[in-house]
Amino acid sequence: MGLASFLNTFYRTQYGVHPVVAGNLATISVLAGSFLRPVGGYLADRFGGVRILTLIYGLVAVILTALACHPSVTVTTVLFTGTLGLLGIGNGAVFQLVPQRFPRELGVITGLISAAGGLGGFFLPTSLGLLRDCTGSYAGGFATFAAICLASAVAIVHITRAWYGIYIRTGGLASLPVASVSEPLLAQEGS
Repeated sequence: MGLASFLNTFYRTQYGVHPVVAGNLATISVLAGSFLRPVGGYLADRFGGVRILTLIYGLVAVILTALACHPSVTVTTVLFTGTLGLLGIGNGAVFQLVPQRFPRELGVITGLISAAGGLGGFFLPTSLGLLRDCTGSYAGGFATFAAICLASAVAIVHITRAWYGIYIRTGGLASLPVASVSEPLLAQEGS
């Protein structure tokens, strides 16, 4: 949501768009991100969360690099809609992986992920604004976040290698059905 909260300001400062129009353009992107979250969960269940997240981060990096070139407002809106849509899919994929890796710490891990999202919601627009103030352009910010996305894709692949066969199958598919994971937890609670 950090990128979503930034869009209204971006459209106004970058393109001089009227505030109402800027809000409407931002809303299109936000809706894509919101409605595609369940699709991300579905795709992660079918193809694996690691596979989906790695692909998402790579695609978002490409789009952010294109945004650094400051295309027209129409192309920018399409690119932002794609970015937020992909990030929504990525959100669904993250929550497919959480119970696989942390079946006994779901509440804590979900809370940590939400906290990280909240910090990102502050950090992203603030850093984009600061970089624009320093350089006169948003290009450096988009390029920086594209590099972070690529680094995240590499980190996911590297970190999750140790999970294969223990927590997940190839690509991040669930290694155990959810019922198999939750039954021992319920039995522990009853004792």
